[in-house]
Amino acid sequence: MSSNTTRIDHVVVKFAGDSGDGVQLTGTQFAETNALFGNDIATFPDFPAEIRAPIGTVPGVSGYQIHFGSSEILTAGDQYDVLVALNAAALKTNIKTLKPNGIIIANKDGFDDKNLRLAGIAEDNNPLENGSLDAYTVYVADITKLTKLAVADSGLGNKEAERCKNMFVLGIVYWLFDRDPANSIHFIENHFKKNELVAQANIKALKAGYNFGETSELFGNRFEISAAEYTPGIYRSINGNQATALGLMAASVQSGLPLFLGSYPITPASDILHELSKHKGFEVMSFQAEDEIAGICSAIGASYGGKIGITTSSGPGIALKTEAIGLATVLELPLVICNIQRGGPSTGLPTKTEQADLLQALYGRNGECPILVVAAASPSDCYEMSYMAVKLSLEHTIPVMFLSDGYLANGAQPWLIKTLEELPEITPHYITENKELETYLPYQRNDDLSRYHAVPGTPGMEHRIGGLEKENITGNISYDPANHEMMVKIRAQKVNNVANVIPEQSFEYGNLSSKALIIGWGSTYGSISTAVKELRDEGLDIAYIHIRYLSPFPKNLGQIMEAFNTIFVAELNNGQLIKVLRDKYLKDCIGINKIQGQPFQVAEIKAHIKQVNF
Repeated sequence: MSSNTTRIDHVVVKFAGDSGDGVQLTGTQFAETNALFGNDIATFPDFPAEIRAPIGTVPGVSGYQIHFGSSEILTAGDQYDVLVALNAAALKTNIKTLKPNGIIIANKDGFDDKNLRLAGIAEDNNPLENGSLDAYTVYVADITKLTKLAVADSGLGNKEAERCKNMFVLGIVYWLFDRDPANSIHFIENHFKKNELVAQANIKALKAGYNFGETSELFGNRFEISAAEYTPGIYRSINGNQATALGLMAASVQSGLPLFLGSYPITPASDILHELSKHKGFEVMSFQAEDEIAGICSAIGASYGGKIGITTSSGPGIALKTEAIGLATVLELPLVICNIQRGGPSTGLPTKTEQADLLQALYGRNGECPILVVAAASPSDCYEMSYMAVKLSLEHTIPVMFLSDGYLANGAQPWLIKTLEELPEITPHYITENKELETYLPYQRNDDLSRYHAVPGTPGMEHRIGGLEKENITGNISYDPANHEMMVKIRAQKVNNVANVIPEQSFEYGNLSSKALIIGWGSTYGSISTAVKELRDEGLDIAYIHIRYLSPFPKNLGQIMEAFNTIFVAELNNGQLIKVLRDKYLKDCIGINKIQGQPFQVAEIKAHIKQVNF
């Protein structure tokens, strides 16, 4: 190791610039390279909702945050160690989250009079010159000019040449953290294989940025972060939407049933549709419908026909799908509804994260309409929980809502690839041959109240279904009051019976003897886990459970809650899970809530807990 290299355990880097600067691509490549090197990583892409916000303005700032290190990483980090600011608006937006004594790498060209004016900064008050950044280590380079010089002989126009500056920046950061740019060169060659000029220009810019770091003597120090220790196996970097798609596909292969996705594009769920559309070879059929209602109704039709019916959306689209979810509930058909939550209500904050659809998932339908609800805790956990959503739906003939959110959907982490042999078996409740039942009645049930569904075309098992209330066993239309009450209670009991087959609730930290308990669900897992670990290291005896099965709850959840006098519930909404827990278990809880379109910071959770004596 050279004398000017510092060894550190972990670091948080934030790339920020205009939404047209290629920041997301830069961050993704840096994350993948660190994952390939062997670091543990957590990422947080953060971008505007507008298709093209005004260039150079604060609303147009796009960012990509990556936390990587040689030990376990569970969050994208509370504050940045390094901020790469490609223009004044990027610096203005992110400076408040940079650690004291943190590093700023600034593009000089992004701080000219025009960019200062667009960012709402007085032209005579350039932060690179007025002393306001004296508390930080600031490296200023004319990145735009240097990029154009590096690609001057590439045959590109001025604008096309300037677009290569994100690769120049990536090269600088690769040098700063001693990372090999070979993986990104390979990516560029494949990504731009139909445009050799652009490919070669970007490779030149990447190498020029790396060489600039090496030869300019601008940077006084480099950093070395060793690889993390992992369980042996094959890993890949994966985000939540990719993991969800792969989990659904794995369930299709394991069950032996083709998968049908009927969906309509909506942020941040669209990438599940994009990913599944690539895999027709795995008996995956993806259908981009004309609207949300058509998407879910096509999935119900596929489910009725003996396939795995899937539909994907976010909160606004789920609102449109509610009647059809009720139809699937009355029909008692398998159906998986993937709700990738975002900030609301209405159009709300399309590219920001929130956990505010829980009550919608549990109760947001007309009539008594209970369904199963499961939630993923991390990007890689989306694989297992989407798989379990299909398994529970097929085996219990109940619609299941799978909850993720924008933070999980776009965030990435290393994932240990699993084989099918490591996944639980799936036994669909379909009848395809007239041999399992002597006389078929569509609402005849097994011991856990799941009905048998005959696939259309099975000889001797013709039957009638629809949205009107059904008579128990026969499936005939019924307006009988007593039958309606019985069917409502049967459908509710079907959901409750699933508690007998899902795992009991386990502790992430602590046990029944701990002095306090914090409960989380969904994407809060990383922040809460880190906060609890740090609090326990500081001497606070606090236990932590993370609920993945939200309807029904695990059988022992009430027993766990009863053991504690002080219970915190942390969630990214105004208090939804806490309402359900208070109602069901009659236990008072203390809410820790955040509704800012951003994930919890570890420090925020710790501060709330430390305010309470226990």
